Amino acid sequence: MKHFITTLTALLLSVQCFGWSQKGHDTTCSIAENHLTTKTKSILTALLDGKSLVYWSNWLDNASHTPQYAYSKTWHYKNIDKGQTIDNAPVSETGDVETALKDLLDKLLHSGLTKDDEQLTLKMVIHLMGDLHQPMHMGRKSDRGGNQHFVTFFNRECNLHELWDGIIVERAHNWTHTEWREEIDRLTIEQIKEIEKGDIHSWAAETHAIAEEIYEDSPSDKKLSHPYVAKWTPVIEQQFIRGGIRLAYVLNSIYDNR
Repeated sequence: MKHFITTLTALLLSVQCFGWSQKGHDTTCSIAENHLTTKTKSILTALLDGKSLVYWSNWLDNASHTPQYAYSKTWHYKNIDKGQTIDNAPVSETGDVETALKDLLDKLLHSGLTKDDEQLTLKMVIHLMGDLHQPMHMGRKSDRGGNQHFVTFFNRECNLHELWDGIIVERAHNWTHTEWREEIDRLTIEQIKEIEKGDIHSWAAETHAIAEEIYEDSPSDKKLSHPYVAKWTPVIEQQFIRGGIRLAYVLNSIYDNR
């Protein structure tokens, strides 16, 4: 039995976790819907068969585990080891979140897709824009994005990736995704314009910088609890806002110009 448990644990650790959690992706998409133009929202409603961005927010996490979409498994993250930068880190042959988003957005921008292809591309963008802003999806290859970096959080052992996927989110605020949106989506026009600056590459670099700060503040021998949650809750809120505002921004940029 002990050997079985050890083997099972090793197998689980070999899989790159996907996330944010459902709550994180729903919140990101709920915020994005708040900032879609009337024209873009109308086009997206038709393309997505009347369903919302929130409805499709976590679709790719499940789809990537099926044979049909297994090619997208590495699209959820980009590994950057300590000492590397986002510019000199080795590029994954099967793609990563940055290159996938660039390619998918380029496909949408230049149109010419069938409705089925455009719908699939949209569903991927909707999810991956959330992943782009989850710090551990810009984590290190040496520990599989924090999956093999273990910490103690309120006297419970977990890995850094699962902590940031959802555990700390629920500790920060035990809200529904609509409550998250209502409470944090209160920016001025000037603040929104500031968040919209940049591109996929600069946003990825921004998230990676946060990931490095998290690693420094989360050593395995440190017991994490209330002070840790208090320190990082504003960052969680910030990343949800950035993901949502930027998702709306890229979609508006594509569909308002059609």
